Amino acid sequence: MIRPIDETIAVAPQISVGDVPGLAAAGFVAIINNRPDGEDAGQPEGASIRAAAEAAGLSYTEIPVTHAGFSGNQVDAMAAALSAANGPVLAYCRSGTRSCNLWALARAKLGDNPDRLMAKAAATGYDLSGIRPLLDALAGGK
Repeated sequence: MIRPIDETIAVAPQISVGDVPGLAAAGFVAIINNRPDGEDAGQPEGASIRAAAEAAGLSYTEIPVTHAGFSGNQVDAMAAALSAANGPVLAYCRSGTRSCNLWALARAKLGDNPDRLMAKAAATGYDLSGIRPLLDALAGGK
């Protein structure tokens, strides 16, 4: 189930190779994979999603996030991928939660207001209260 956060980003649980043409048809221009390969038996490898994305004309970025948490490098990579996209992005992981959290951290670093980020996430069913201190720190009080 794809959950649009705003006009620039949507998050989703694990996608399949067969989902990619429909994502392109829906207007997405980029896919960001926030799931490490091998997390679950049977999940598609990132390379197969990359190949399908490129075949459909979409950019593809891997920023795997484990349950250990987020690093500054991951936030920077997400901010760069979001900034480079010239249209809507779909980010996915196992459930969409890590993708939503990383999106919010990246947007805070890019200067977005944490209250607005929290409201957007809440409207799509995600609770960012656990990372609120990080959002505030990254946003620098904006």
